[in-house]
Amino acid sequence: MGRFKVKKQDTFIDMTPMSDVMVLLLTFFMLTATFVKEEPVKVNTPGSVSEIKIPANNLLTIFVEKGGKVFMTMDSPDGLRKLANAMNEAGKLSLTPEEVEIFAQAPTFGTPLNTMKGWLASDVKNELLTKSKEAGIPCDSVNNELKTWVSTAREACGESMRVAIKADKSTSYAVIKRVMDSLREIEENRYNLITSLKGVED
Repeated sequence: MGRFKVKKQDTFIDMTPMSDVMVLLLTFFMLTATFVKEEPVKVNTPGSVSEIKIPANNLLTIFVEKGGKVFMTMDSPDGLRKLANAMNEAGKLSLTPEEVEIFAQAPTFGTPLNTMKGWLASDVKNELLTKSKEAGIPCDSVNNELKTWVSTAREACGESMRVAIKADKSTSYAVIKRVMDSLREIEENRYNLITSLKGVED
């Protein structure tokens, strides 16, 4: 008896609709994504159960790394540009328009005022922030430039500007207290502490 042969049929699946959907989704995510600034200064934040969200606009962030050095950034190039121009007008800096634009594109800054022009002219800005001994905004009792930066930023960006402190969990309490005291001395009594979210059971 002969074996029954099943007639083979080609199965064709049209992938065009799926490709169209994938391209549309990819385009949507690319256009709506907000890119996070690269932070050359790595800060390991302590854990917290607080879920209060930090505003994304008009935010001045003070970074305190584990060695005690203080750095700053703002959330937008426009805010940094306003800050640089205000520092020029106050006579604290003497940046050219080209240097102001370089400053506006910097993800993080933190050098003494007298070395700012040299830092802006450097091709290795991030390396200078992380490896140079002179890096960091002075905030001691003799030379407190942190107060100058924050008070000038307040004048340039208005009352709607929020201040946040992002400190490493290994930073000593004395350094954090010095930063908070500096803010209190210029009547910046409202600020947020940036932490990592952890579970209640931890």
